[in-house]
Amino acid sequence: MNFRIRPSVPEDAPAIVTVLRSSGLDPLCEEQALHWKYWRPRADWPGPRSLVLTKGDQVVAHAGIVPGTLGWDGQRASVIHVIDWAAVAEAALGGRMLMKYIGGLADVLIAAGGSEDTLRLLPVLGFQRCGTAYRYVRTLHPLRYFKAQVRWNWKTLPKLARGAALWCLTPSLASQAPWSSRRLTMGDVSAIAKVLPAPRGETAIFERNIDSFTYFLECPIGAVSLHAIEQAGKVRGYFVMACVLGQARIVDSWMDTAEVHDWLALLHCAIDVAYQTPGVAEIVTRESDPVVSRCLEAAHFRKRSPIAMHVLARKGLQVPMVNPRVQMLDSDAAYHHAGFAEFWA
Repeated sequence: MNFRIRPSVPEDAPAIVTVLRSSGLDPLCEEQALHWKYWRPRADWPGPRSLVLTKGDQVVAHAGIVPGTLGWDGQRASVIHVIDWAAVAEAALGGRMLMKYIGGLADVLIAAGGSEDTLRLLPVLGFQRCGTAYRYVRTLHPLRYFKAQVRWNWKTLPKLARGAALWCLTPSLASQAPWSSRRLTMGDVSAIAKVLPAPRGETAIFERNIDSFTYFLECPIGAVSLHAIEQAGKVRGYFVMACVLGQARIVDSWMDTAEVHDWLALLHCAIDVAYQTPGVAEIVTRESDPVVSRCLEAAHFRKRSPIAMHVLARKGLQVPMVNPRVQMLDSDAAYHHAGFAEFWA
């Protein structure tokens, strides 16, 4: 019986969840979440965002798509970040077939982190290492660690106690006047149109547009908000924050300058928003840009585990191989959770 690759439909949702669970993944199973991730229309990407491999009527492999555009040195390339990639045991080669097929839908495939099995398979598929991103965390309200819905084990209490201790040792941040942040409504998104990301030097960036922000602001999984960064009333940058089970995640950010003190102002504004958000215990982000990483450490974020970055470019395309600035918004890291709080402190 032949395999067939096709775009998935909402009726495939139970079969997709079964495939993901058979591979040890923890999929978000709520109907609303799955529909938003895979099937809600996106004005900036008309193609499918979920593909299945079938054998007869049975779904035996799945891959989700997070689309984007990479820009660098006057060049642009369409990019796909593959998420929820899995196959049932009896169709292990189906996962590779699906990845190969997806490789023909864009100029570049990108992978950030992954399971041990995935990291071993990526070089076999032709992916090349392109740098490292790191997780960063700053504790805001240590007592909220103990109130959150946490899956406890013997490591949990020492971990949360360490987070509380780091909070005690972290100095508070002074006011950053004349800097301020302003939360934007759906109708105000165009306020940041003039400060969207643009390539700088050798750093490759993922482009943003108003349609992509509109899509993410309707995320049903976490509370997503968009904030303009203003200096004396002028918009200079923005950040996107997703609040998920006690974490405030800076999932995307940009300033119209590479100056360290300006990026520090953005981080201070984000910390202030997160600190005032009910239920949030810590603020986290993921960063590969060396300049922004230094700013995070200056703002008393603690560096945590590294994330290996890999790319697979179509034949003949030369893409930057040094730390493309991949944000949490460029994958499902912006909103994914396992149903309980997973703190980074």
